Formats: sequence, C-alpha cells, structure tokens
Amino acid sequence: MSTVLEINSLVKYFGNICAVDNISFKIPAGICFGLIGPNGAGKTTTIEMIEGIIKPTSGEILYKGKKKNPSFKEEIGIQFQNTELPLFLTVRETLATFRNLYNKKADLDKLIEICNLGEILERDNRKISGGQKQRLLLAIALANEPDLIFLDEPTTGLDPYARRHLWEIIKNLKSQNKTIILTTHYMEEVQILCDIIAIMDKGRLIAKDYTKKLLEKHCNKTLITLAYKITPEKLNLIHGKAETSNNKTKIITDSLTICIDSLLKLKIDISNMTVRNENIEDLYLKLTGKEITG
Repeated sequence: MSTVLEINSLVKYFGNICAVDNISFKIPAGICFGLIGPNGAGKTTTIEMIEGIIKPTSGEILYKGKKKNPSFKEEIGIQFQNTELPLFLTVRETLATFRNLYNKKADLDKLIEICNLGEILERDNRKISGGQKQRLLLAIALANEPDLIFLDEPTTGLDPYARRHLWEIIKNLKSQNKTIILTTHYMEEVQILCDIIAIMDKGRLIAKDYTKKLLEKHCNKTLITLAYKITPEKLNLIHGKAETSNNKTKIITDSLTICIDSLLKLKIDISNMTVRNENIEDLYLKLTGKEITG
C-alpha cells in the first residue's frame, strides 16, 4: 500500500507555547485516517500545517513521497468545520462556482449523485437544512476530484439520520480509493469509519495504529452494568474490577463467563444486566484520561 502523506518531526510554536511537539506518522492511500484528541491537543494545528494554511516551525511534510509543491492544493479537498455559503445562490450555482476555481473539475452530475443533492439543486443556500448544508460542503470539497480529502468534524450538530447518511457517503469515497483525514469528537464515528487512528494530547502523538490493533492491545476486556448497587461485602467477591455509582454497578472483567458465575454464586440478580466489549471511547479515556468534549 503506497503512502500518501508522511509527517516527519513536525513542530509548531506560537510564541513560547508548543502546540505540536515533534510528531511523526504516515498515512497509506485509500484509507480513512482519524485524528482525535481533547480540545487543545494540537489536532487542528497539525491539520492546518498539512493543508498549508499555517507554516510549521520545523519538520517535514511529504505528499506522495515528495515535498509539497503548488499542485498540492489542486489535489486536495477540504471540508472545514464552519463555512459560510454564498448568499442568494442556489445549490447548483454554488457547486458550479467552486468547480470553476480548479483546473481539474469533478463531473457535476456525479458530484450531485454522490452527495445526494438532486432534490435541492434549485434551492437557495439560505433555505437548506444542516444535513443538506454538510452534504453541499462535502460536494464542494470534492469539486476538483481530489485524491486526499480533509474532513473537519463533518457531522457536528447533525441529527442521527443525517450523520449516518454522511457516513455512507464517506464509505463510498473510501471504496473509490480516496484517502480521508477525519477529525471528530464522535467515537462511534471513529469506530465505524476509521481504518487507522492517531490520538494526540498536549501536542504529542500518544498512540497510532490500525483501529483494530489498538483495541486489541488496550481494550480487551468486557464491561458489565447492573441497574442497581451491590453491597460492599459482595462487591469485593466479584470476578473483575467492580464499583458503584449513580445507583449502578459497573464491572470490568477479562472473563465474562467467570464473572457471571461469580455473580450467580452471590445470588445477584442479572436479569437486567447489560454487557458490551470495550470500544474506542474506552480507549480514548484510557490513553488521555479525559472526557470527550465537543
């Protein structure tokens, strides 16, 4: 698998503050790469240096094995988190306007089909919903048929249906061998879309690997939740790490079978028990020690 981006010893200072502290990673072609971390971790600064919006203090950014040249901007697409659309233009006129900014232009009909914009083409930008706006912004990011696509929290503020609709579009882009760099605070989104994730905290890269490998390494336990508190004397006899809070009992165990057996021996009611494997959110909390914030 060829490498699209290679980041070597990237550093960014703002005055005396180190926003990005000597990070390095590679991104293979045709994957969705998730960059996640707490607010202030350095994610946006890293992305903006790669995009060419701000200059690094030091370090190297290689695109397809070479230093970036002026053609780089022609080969990437960016969907910013907050973008104001031109007023008094229709969706069709907006797409046409942005396509004309590039030498290489995506097929307009294909763009409309991919982002499901057919029903709103003649609608004024001021009269489209949040989900429709995000699909239009994604179409704008694809206007030059880019090989590399940056998506900065593309589903923030969307309802569950609109969010899943956008996920399907992103999956379709991956199937076309497009490379996607995604930043998001939705851990479910990361788990569904991202092949590789990198976690940043305090300007440093604290973990990076294929999503499945990171979960296998750090999150190989099972979480059990009981809808009531267990008495302290029984709590210490359960197989696993058990604690009570908010009128619930939470258990983390490396053996679901042995844990359930211990609960039954203690005559603990498990009829309302919920069970799940550790997920990306658990991984995030373990490695950063921070709650997820939008």
